[in-house]
Amino acid sequence: MSHRELGIQLHLSKHQAPSGLNYQKLSLELTRRDRILYPEELRAIELPPGIDSTQGVVISGRGPIWLYGHLVHELHPTAWVACHDPRKGAVVVATHAREVSIGQVLQLEPPESTLHPALLVVGPPDSGKSVLSHALFRTLLAIDPNIYLQRANWDGEGNYVFELPADTDPEQFKAANKGGLTPEFFPDRGQAILKLRLQKNLTIVDVGGMVQPEKQPILEACTHYLIISSQPEAVEPWHEFCRDRGNLIPLAVIHSTLDSCETIHQQHPYLEITCGPWTCGSATTIPAALMERVKGLLTSSTP
Repeated sequence: MSHRELGIQLHLSKHQAPSGLNYQKLSLELTRRDRILYPEELRAIELPPGIDSTQGVVISGRGPIWLYGHLVHELHPTAWVACHDPRKGAVVVATHAREVSIGQVLQLEPPESTLHPALLVVGPPDSGKSVLSHALFRTLLAIDPNIYLQRANWDGEGNYVFELPADTDPEQFKAANKGGLTPEFFPDRGQAILKLRLQKNLTIVDVGGMVQPEKQPILEACTHYLIISSQPEAVEPWHEFCRDRGNLIPLAVIHSTLDSCETIHQQHPYLEITCGPWTCGSATTIPAALMERVKGLLTSSTP
């Protein structure tokens, strides 16, 4: 490994679940501004001192899957190991104890009563929804690390698509991970969003490019919406779907363009702006007026 400073810190703490189960939490903190961790850094990662092998450990925090795999292996001597998924709970992935079982989902904290906002990003295909969602997510992380981007579609377009090397074709990765619609998909994603809203200060939701009645559970789980569209005629159907059917609050309408520009058309009752380009690999920054609107959601909550 190079002489650069290690890009992660591990913190150990002791807790008790509402059920009375004692456990330890291993919290991950990516310390670089860009939140990047390099694979060769695994060799330098050391578990914190004081881990009690007679108790279980919950791994929690943002990190790549290979980091979680390494930590699960390193924690093998402990009674059990679980990985925290904010959409579900702590999922037990290894155990030597009878008190928990593989695949069990542990609820480690009392249920919260405050639902924080969820921003639904919508618009027709090829308008820049996924690019904008990822740009908002990455920009907001520098302000508040307690932000989550939920992809509520089955097209295989995860955050990793926007973090691939420049010479890699993202379409190959999307095709390899593409799924299909099932009756359970949108209800499951809706429940995941509600769980996230209990824990995250803001949840951004990318729901795909079609107005579909099957997406009603997503509407019911969100509070606000943002339209990004390269087709002016497609804006009103999304207003009807999100505002009129879903009772969501409009935050902004972005008329996306391939030209590099930023023109504000109105500020109230919602921001309307033409800007771009919103294409994969472009260096478009979030307009200041839009950032102010989104940051305003961080100070609001729904009882």
